[in-house]
Amino acid sequence: MSDVHRSGHSEGISPAIFDHLVELAALELAPDEAEYLRRELNNQLEAIRELEAIDVDGEIPITSHGVPYTPEISPPPRLDEARPCAEADEILAQAPETDSRYIVVPDIPHTDLA
Repeated sequence: MSDVHRSGHSEGISPAIFDHLVELAALELAPDEAEYLRRELNNQLEAIRELEAIDVDGEIPITSHGVPYTPEISPPPRLDEARPCAEADEILAQAPETDSRYIVVPDIPHTDLA
C-alpha cells in the first residue's frame, strides 16, 4: 500500500520524505533532532486530520478565529489621515542616500515573469 490510506489521508511523513525535505531546506540536523522534528510534524498532521473529521453544520460561517467580529460589534476603521512627522529630517539624515526627501535604495535585480 502507498503512503495514502483508502480514505485519502496520508500516513504521515516517512523518514525518506523528511530527509528529502531537510535536504531541500538545506538544514543541518543531528539524527535525534531530525527524528524529533519528524515526529512533531506527524503529530501536527494527525491533529489536523482529527479537526477535519469533526462534523460541522454547513450553516456555520467560516471564521479565521473563534470570535466572529460582526459589523455590529466591530468598531469602524479609523480615518486615514496624513500627519506631519516632526522627526522627518532626523530620520532622513540617517539614510545613506536621499533624493528629493526620498530614501534611495539599491536596485534589486529581477526577472520579469512574462
